[in-house]
Amino acid sequence: MAVTLSENAAKHVSNYLAKRGKGVGLRLGVRTSGCSGMAYKLEFADAVTPEDIQFESHGVKVLIDPKSLPYLDGTELDYAREGLNEGFKFNNPNVKDACGCGESFNV
Repeated sequence: MAVTLSENAAKHVSNYLAKRGKGVGLRLGVRTSGCSGMAYKLEFADAVTPEDIQFESHGVKVLIDPKSLPYLDGTELDYAREGLNEGFKFNNPNVKDACGCGESFNV
């Protein structure tokens, strides 16, 4: 089981944590939400909790709660600019369907 960051995503997270002046990495998860059933959670982590499952990608620590890992296994988190928009993009091989707005998914 693994979750990775693209090189662009890792650079963005590292730069943000440096500007912020604190943090140990990026915390990913899923929650029940939206029209397709699940939505991603993404936040900067200030500490590692005992239940966190840890991965490291391009020097950045990725923390995931055990309940979310089956839904995120194999996911690569990318950071991309498309025109005037920029942001994180989840490349998740487990997704079977997503809503039209792109905010939720199901597996």
